[in-house]
Amino acid sequence: MKPAFVADVDALIEANLPHWVALRHELHAYPELRFEEHHTAEVVACELAALGYDVSHGIGGTGVVASLEGLDQSRAIMFRADLDALPIQEAGKHPYASCIPGKMHACGHDGHTVMLLAAARVLKELPKLPGSVHFVFQPGEEGGAGAQRMLDDGLLGLFPCEAVFGLHNWPSMPEGHFGLRVGPIMAAGTRFRITVTGRGAHAAQPHEGLDPIPVACSIVLQCNTLCARHKDPVDPAVISVCMLRAGEADNVIPGQAELRGTIRTLSTDLLKKLQTDIVRLCDGIACSYGTRVDVEFFQFYPATVNSPEETALCERVLRATFGDARVHADIPPNMTSEDFGFMLQTRPGAYVLAGSGDGAGTSPGLHNPHYDFNDAVIPKGVHYWVALARQYFERNPLVKLDEAYKR
Repeated sequence: MKPAFVADVDALIEANLPHWVALRHELHAYPELRFEEHHTAEVVACELAALGYDVSHGIGGTGVVASLEGLDQSRAIMFRADLDALPIQEAGKHPYASCIPGKMHACGHDGHTVMLLAAARVLKELPKLPGSVHFVFQPGEEGGAGAQRMLDDGLLGLFPCEAVFGLHNWPSMPEGHFGLRVGPIMAAGTRFRITVTGRGAHAAQPHEGLDPIPVACSIVLQCNTLCARHKDPVDPAVISVCMLRAGEADNVIPGQAELRGTIRTLSTDLLKKLQTDIVRLCDGIACSYGTRVDVEFFQFYPATVNSPEETALCERVLRATFGDARVHADIPPNMTSEDFGFMLQTRPGAYVLAGSGDGAGTSPGLHNPHYDFNDAVIPKGVHYWVALARQYFERNPLVKLDEAYKR
């Protein structure tokens, strides 16, 4: 026999799943980039309003927030989903493939949005919780630091909370499995732009110019030594130069070359050290070649650091809900970055990875033009959010759910 509330959740999911899948497909077909999520935000707001929520618009630009009031309104937690898509041309041929050239939901934010909307629907139908839940639909995660923009716009003043929680699909993990860890689960990151200014000349007369390309190439090679020789080898860090732009003709030495890339570490302190190292390296190379080298850092994200107590709670909820075999605690941290780290700097909380892969390792990864969110994850995400909301306020003791609830 299933516990009564579990049977209620199952029934609500079964009744509403076709609508949620169709809604996910609608969002997928009309992707919007960071801080352009006007249609997406309107769809979210309309769904919440139809459920009877009071909806707050425009926080952090295009963010949407709604609250489920609990019995004790002095207590609250925050659940967050992201809204934005990526500037990628979709290669998939689904009937609901992107209708917007050069834009697609290549990271599953359409699925994250629908799972949180679905949880808002289910929790609204269940008995009132001891505390309140704030549902946050955040813009601009993909390089826009939308979480920080919402915080700057007064998110926590308008919606006070004790803890914050996030969830991201993960195609390299089988669907139905979950991963988490205490401490950093996603890396701190920043992007950089290095501009080398020389002097243009004819390719046949290099002595009359100052070629910036060898200087740029030297910077690329020397950046690789920073992680290998200028930090503790057990402290993870990655410096990747991903773009090099120079010249417009094959017989002209250009006057300028530009490098762009990222630094990723598991600590903000190491990130700052590597920034200093890159500037020092570029200054030295500029001096030795007689060129000018300018360095700019932008789009900083802190590490996403899960707090111990909240992560332990999430682990217990996941084990009780899906079974021990499907929960992978202490997974290795990922060197990708996530702006949920800004929220975790202000409140304790946890960020969980929800497996969405086929189990064979053949599912397209995130930011891949063939990627598509796995709709089978939607019920799992709803079960997780609902169980977490209940158990956060009833954590002593945490009730072990019936075996039938494990899926």
